[in-house]
Amino acid sequence: MSNRKRHNYKNLKIWNIGIEIVDDIFKITDSFPKEEKFGLVSQINRCSVSIPSNIAEGSSRTDKSFSHFLDISLGSSFELETQLIIANKREFISEEQLKTLEEKIAEFQKMTMSFQNKL
Repeated sequence: MSNRKRHNYKNLKIWNIGIEIVDDIFKITDSFPKEEKFGLVSQINRCSVSIPSNIAEGSSRTDKSFSHFLDISLGSSFELETQLIIANKREFISEEQLKTLEEKIAEFQKMTMSFQNKL
């Protein structure tokens, strides 16, 4: 069996930003209307958790497979952006909250694509 390089996901800046995004999202969704608990809140929370989770899962794979998991993580970040725009349109989050989250998500996306290109 060949020795394959493994990535320690806890040391990856993209994973740490993903964890920050999850924390920010859970704090914000706590204030959503209770009737959204099984709707938009559930969707947004699951989507945010998917971002660092896929990085962690992919880190134990080959670089080619890891790149696929990074694609999934990126997809979740774009999906999350859309859900946050919907939350803003429904007036569950403010323009300022949306802007702050979009900036952090954009930073994550840029760094992840750059990291992916180096694999």
